[in-house]
Amino acid sequence: MSGRPATAVVLGGSVAGLLAARALAPFARVTVVERDALPAGPEPRRGVPQARHAHQLWSGGARALEELVPGVTERLRAAGAHRQPVTTNMVVLSPHGWYRRWDESHHMLLCTRDLLEATLRAQVLGDRRIELLDRTEVLALDGARTAVTGVRVRTDDGAERTLRAGLVVDATGRGSRTARWLADAGLPAPERREVDTGLVYASRLYLAPEAARDGFPVVNVQQDPRAGGPGRGGVLLPVEDGRWLVTLFGTRGGEPTARVADFERFAREELRHPVIADLLGEAVPQTEVALTRATSNRRFLYERMTAWPENLVVAGDALAAFNPVYGHGMAVAARGAAALRATVRRHGWGSPGLARRAQRAVARPVGAAWDLALGQDVFYPGPTHDGPSVRDRWLAAYVGRLMRTATGNGRVARRVTDVTSLERGPAVLLTPRMLVAALAGPLKPALTAPPLTAEERKAAGLS
Repeated sequence: MSGRPATAVVLGGSVAGLLAARALAPFARVTVVERDALPAGPEPRRGVPQARHAHQLWSGGARALEELVPGVTERLRAAGAHRQPVTTNMVVLSPHGWYRRWDESHHMLLCTRDLLEATLRAQVLGDRRIELLDRTEVLALDGARTAVTGVRVRTDDGAERTLRAGLVVDATGRGSRTARWLADAGLPAPERREVDTGLVYASRLYLAPEAARDGFPVVNVQQDPRAGGPGRGGVLLPVEDGRWLVTLFGTRGGEPTARVADFERFAREELRHPVIADLLGEAVPQTEVALTRATSNRRFLYERMTAWPENLVVAGDALAAFNPVYGHGMAVAARGAAALRATVRRHGWGSPGLARRAQRAVARPVGAAWDLALGQDVFYPGPTHDGPSVRDRWLAAYVGRLMRTATGNGRVARRVTDVTSLERGPAVLLTPRMLVAALAGPLKPALTAPPLTAEERKAAGLS
């Protein structure tokens, strides 16, 4: 009504923030506020310590990413990212045995987080509707309990100012202060859920043997929550420049260390199978060991609050942060950003109740990933005060039966990957056909060794 152009402010310049900015760019001028100085290329930065560890973008998230930023998949692949078919190019030891390498059902994009962010940043910030304000600290939301009107910030020269905005998106990650800001405004505390297994991540980059630098499979030795003690696992991901990104992890009481001497010993002696350690025999270490401990599942249910201010949306890890072992964080962020754009398009910029509608839409992709993570994590020592509920135990028993069936039934394996890739919701696992298949069990006998081909073993120096 005033004739002023629509404006939005996005807090955080990581994946979730960049995608939220892109989602809002068709409707408003967008300013991205970031505390760090963002590098020009694929370089590490202080504010993303988890970037040193394994990341994958499941196809459900990759499709949303491409929808928001057309051409980004092609740019990533041109820069060396791998398109990995699921489960065709995966060697996975589940708690129920080795999975077979079935025909492709879905895919994942694999590269370092540095490359993904740099590629996405270049394309998003190349949009003239989006402005970056980096090396800038967010001090507080501006406005009242009924509506947010902007953000108070301090730039690196110490100057403070207020950025006015018709919509503010908090994508500041695990360090988000929205819950505190809402309390300061007199709103009730949001419901919060947390499940913390005490998981520790240790990661290292290796140069793969020359013959194994193209087309090598993902290798994943999964932890087993049924074993009654700490869960230990590891994953080897092919990434750009002929390297393997290897991440080892352990829950409370079974954590890896940052010592170089312990890394390959842990892979050989602590995991349920030494295949990753065997593969590293001919690989050349490129980095020291990076260690991270901030890995709990934590979720704010802002969408359930009885009162919600206009013009505020919370997204990405600020809304729901996942145990990274399941690889769903970036996919959920991408799907949430796509839902944000669809909501604004459907209801119109500045329409009454838009922020509440958008918050509910952004929260919907969280549900499936949250259930997948908690379905295992509640069974480790000490993640919650009360331990798994009766519902948790019933669901775990059924899902476990499905997972065992998937080791020897390609149809069931496809339905399972429908859900883990975030292409479809968990309801596809509850159809009569799936119930019958789960009761029948695997159709093929269990594999007794990692399903690496003779060519892959030779390329990696195993034979």
